[in-house]
Amino acid sequence: MKPVILGISGPRLLAAERAMLRDHAPKGVIFFSRNIENVVQLTELTVELRDVLPPGAVLMLDQEGGRVARLRPPHWPVLAAAGTLQTADAAYAHGSALGAMVRAAGFNVAAAPVLDVRRPGASDVVGDRAISDDPDVVAELGGRLAAGIMAEGVTPVMKHIPGHGRARVDSHLALPVVAEADLRGDFLPFARNRTLPWAMTAHVVYEQYDPVLPATISARVIDKVIRGEIGFLGTLISDDLAMGALRGTPGERAAAALAAGCDIALYCPGDMAGNREILASVRDAP
Repeated sequence: MKPVILGISGPRLLAAERAMLRDHAPKGVIFFSRNIENVVQLTELTVELRDVLPPGAVLMLDQEGGRVARLRPPHWPVLAAAGTLQTADAAYAHGSALGAMVRAAGFNVAAAPVLDVRRPGASDVVGDRAISDDPDVVAELGGRLAAGIMAEGVTPVMKHIPGHGRARVDSHLALPVVAEADLRGDFLPFARNRTLPWAMTAHVVYEQYDPVLPATISARVIDKVIRGEIGFLGTLISDDLAMGALRGTPGERAAAALAAGCDIALYCPGDMAGNREILASVRDAP
């Protein structure tokens, strides 16, 4: 099985995609709004993917609540943004509702919770996706949200480790650089939830640790900060490698992320050329 999770192009699996997934056995597939029309269509697609993908493969959904929601009305209920949560009980209930919705729709991994700390002057790419501007509150409520997801049999992915909250530009568009030296508050929510099973990297340069490379492709940040100072030992997945913060071809980006210490390379657009290049450039996981 190759250590990559890929997007697919639309609401139905193309013959070329079916052959690609069957022949190259990626770790899994991630879904976005383009892949979802209604309950019947989604069920047919997830069943087909389970048949094509290798045993133990992941079906992952980018679903947080608020503006990051791929399961939407009229077929699925609205979940509030994490930034509206005020208590541990509310966070657990949010996670439980999210996990139940995701599981019923056929997925086993949810890209939530966001454990970034909201910071003044930062890009609104995080905004109300962040639980709070208080690291202790983010740590507590984020942990309870993740517990609610896991109670429904779904694997949560905390993001964006080691912290995206200070980024002043949107990493979907450009490379954020964080110059601050004291990032203990940003790291704290991840450190307190270090035993969660999965975490997603940030495409952010932290000058204090690596003045050139963003965390996703920085062996120094992954080793010294994510695995070291934070102490996360679970599955580390890159953020979407198609984002504007990174340079190089899809294959080069995937190779760089895996070489730096990510366990899984994530590539979301669903374009055949990018998917094929990544699958050709990445060896099977041991």
